[in-house]
Amino acid sequence: MAACLSCLMGPGVAQAQSDDGGASVTSGPIRLRQSQSQQANQTTRSDDRQDLGEERSEGDAADERRSSSRSTTSVVSAAPAPAPLDEFERYVATLNVSANSSAPVSAPPPPVRRFGSDLFTGRNNYDAAENNALVPADYVVGPGDELQISLWGSVDADLRTMVDRSGRISIPRVGTIMVAGTRYAELPDLISRRVSQSFRNFQLSVSLGQVRSVRIYITGYVKRPGAYTVSSLSSVAGALMRSGGPTSAGSMRRIDLRRGKDTVTRYDLYDLLLKGDRSADRIVQAGDVIHVGPIGPQVALIGSVNKPAIFELGEGEKVADLVNMAGGFTAVADRSRLAIERLNDRARTRITQLNLPDDQNQQPASGDVLRAFSAVDSMQPLARQNKRVRIEGEVAKPGEYVLPPGVSTRAAIDMAGGYTPNAYIYGTEFNRESVRVVQQQNYERALRDMETEFTRATATQRAINADEAAAFEQRSAATARLIENLRKVRPTGRVVLQLNPGASDIPDLPLEEGDRIYVPTRPTTVGVFGSVFNAGAFLLEPGATIGDFLSQAGGPTRGADAGSTFVLRPNGSVLSQLQKSTFFGMVGGINGAAAEPGDTVFVPELMNKTTWVQDLKEWTQIMYQFGLGAAALTTLKN
Repeated sequence: MAACLSCLMGPGVAQAQSDDGGASVTSGPIRLRQSQSQQANQTTRSDDRQDLGEERSEGDAADERRSSSRSTTSVVSAAPAPAPLDEFERYVATLNVSANSSAPVSAPPPPVRRFGSDLFTGRNNYDAAENNALVPADYVVGPGDELQISLWGSVDADLRTMVDRSGRISIPRVGTIMVAGTRYAELPDLISRRVSQSFRNFQLSVSLGQVRSVRIYITGYVKRPGAYTVSSLSSVAGALMRSGGPTSAGSMRRIDLRRGKDTVTRYDLYDLLLKGDRSADRIVQAGDVIHVGPIGPQVALIGSVNKPAIFELGEGEKVADLVNMAGGFTAVADRSRLAIERLNDRARTRITQLNLPDDQNQQPASGDVLRAFSAVDSMQPLARQNKRVRIEGEVAKPGEYVLPPGVSTRAAIDMAGGYTPNAYIYGTEFNRESVRVVQQQNYERALRDMETEFTRATATQRAINADEAAAFEQRSAATARLIENLRKVRPTGRVVLQLNPGASDIPDLPLEEGDRIYVPTRPTTVGVFGSVFNAGAFLLEPGATIGDFLSQAGGPTRGADAGSTFVLRPNGSVLSQLQKSTFFGMVGGINGAAAEPGDTVFVPELMNKTTWVQDLKEWTQIMYQFGLGAAALTTLKN
């Protein structure tokens, strides 16, 4: 007559079946239903369960209200700000900054925090995570839990029943069953035995619906100690997150779950953080106390490790254990040693070195700071290095070579098969990466000084009339374009080889990693560029001088600064009109100097000699100091 009650099945369904029972059944399945009073009690108990579930600590309720109000105005809420550095973290940060003093000021190293502290900085929906958790087999049923019971076969029923305060549930035509104190895995057998007294030939499944709330206490060195009402499926870690986690003085490795006078378990959060092991993370029960003890010995490990942090040491843990906690060494770390700075040695040796693996079983003391070194930060002695060198151009076997220590430039040329008959030794380019880095730094510093001087000169200029103001503005624009063009140019790292035009071999120099030797083909032209009437490359004739090629280019224009003309030689040296004596010892101008194959003659434009811009006409200094090369002349000209 009565309809079956329909309800959703919860997680962790347990099943049992019976083939015989104490009572006979009719030809069709018997349909069971809860009485109206039971349904009313069920609703009341559900409301009581809801009221009990809503009981929170005042801090949690305020947090939820604030979170709810933020969700109405913004979809994304900012994460809580990290806690300020404690005393030991500030001390370690000072040592870490001093170790990275060569890093750019705009990018200081991040602070080294206590390991695991970021576990408690996020905001989580604890209720949803706990109520939807899988019910463990050893969960103990108690008053306030809701059971979902399904029967089929000779009897048909879908029941939702709450465990009352006496620890019992009620099933129609079966009666009450004492379930409080029963493990969840044992529920199907218990209920099946009781139902089999009234029915036979049935199957049964039991699952847990809503769970009760329990009152626990979190004490010790936590951020928000007190009494908390949590789900009965809550674990030690979940409950600890409600309290904000351990303070800077609280231990992450000595967290006790106490039940009465007994300590049920001691939880080490490092097992969860380092191994993902939650075997000691037990389910809490009503009246349990979670106590966080004071922090143990702290040791910092910084430098070339995968997870620089401050670690709390357990009993008997050594240097090797500390390195494992930090995720091991990085790929570029020096694995043979560690530096250790001990607080009790600061007045004496201050810092010592541990040699690995011989000293890996030493036990650090509280307050020690260990540093792992990078194997690539320091340049090794050249005498012990193999070098990767590229040799190109007019050699018999051009390519990239890995050369043993002690090999110099001439030996490298010999390994490449020597010069070809077309080799132009005088024009050999020798580029070095370490030189390029220094040139780039000096070049950028020179450009900054030029900009500063330009700004200062512009600020002191005063125009008397409109024409003079227009001239100032035009000159400023031209200077700004020049500086912009100079920024586009990059030094090449070329080392000027002091060679004579008829040289048969390059100087014998020690090689470095990344060196490049390029031996060009003997050119047949001389280039003339800049403020001339007909810029271009002209065929070299025997006995021709620089003046001859200037004449072929039409000579300097009206706007040229002929007194600043210079010649960029194939070997990288510069011959300037402003020099009183040239590289060859010639006194006077450069027009009478003999032209060499591959020479580049450049005539700058005339600039205002009444301002700081007159210094820029000393192109020889720029070209020589920064190794810009002939290819940069077009950029500067444009």
